[in-house]
Amino acid sequence: MADQVQPLVETAAPSAQPFRPRGEPVIQGINRIGLWSLYIKEVRRFLKVQTQTVWAPAVTTLLFLVIFTVALGREGREVLGVSFATFVAPGLIVMGMMQNAFANSSFSFLSGKIQGTIIDLLMPPLSYGELMTGIVAAAVTRAAMVGTTVGLAMLLYPGVSLAMAHPWAVLWFGLMGAVMLALMGLMTSVWAEKFDHAAAVTNFVVAPLSLLSGTFYVIDNLSPLFQAISRANPFFYVISGFRFGFLGQSDIGSTNLAVLWSAVGLGVFNLVLGGATYALLWSGWKLKS
Repeated sequence: MADQVQPLVETAAPSAQPFRPRGEPVIQGINRIGLWSLYIKEVRRFLKVQTQTVWAPAVTTLLFLVIFTVALGREGREVLGVSFATFVAPGLIVMGMMQNAFANSSFSFLSGKIQGTIIDLLMPPLSYGELMTGIVAAAVTRAAMVGTTVGLAMLLYPGVSLAMAHPWAVLWFGLMGAVMLALMGLMTSVWAEKFDHAAAVTNFVVAPLSLLSGTFYVIDNLSPLFQAISRANPFFYVISGFRFGFLGQSDIGSTNLAVLWSAVGLGVFNLVLGGATYALLWSGWKLKS
């Protein structure tokens, strides 16, 4: 009966490798799902405490307007051909936007390092560019919300006009200012080891540069030395350009062509700052130790 035994059928070898070779990326191009998830996570984080992150800055900025208009904005007082309240309002709006963009991005890595949850940001399959983009985009979103809230509140204040003479300048300088401070905040969160370090940068760098950038005055009232110092301050171009968008005139010029060079320079500055931030993240300094 041996001749009736059927030969065994050989099993087919697996036709494909179940996993990609080690070192070969699985996600090609931009990780859109991961980037969107990081952005939503950061936005939800500050919206959970929106009373502190959105509404409180609006009230604080409005108090600045009330105090300075009462103290300096006497009836009939004009700056650049408009009432003092109308002059100072755009500067206060964009100052609030920048400060909150910095506060949002400076919290991201710092809180993770202190609480031991930074692995949640470093382990997902996100490139350094995607990581930076998600955090900066969330900070810009918070800045836009604060700016809109402050603007709506100022519309209710008597004597303030927020009619836009050049909407492109409002959008561009508002965006560039928020991006600039978001990148600075992200670099601060990488460098800082405790909340005191981030607070020191806020109190000794961000606040002075904001307040001494022509928010409440025109630099023509300053001496030549301090005018030169003001023009070396990048915050000055953000505030003056943003004000130009509303009033049609500012410290950096009263025509689109005069302001355009500042707009281009601010964009180039943000590109350089973004490159420096990317290099800092790529190095892993104070993140992977």
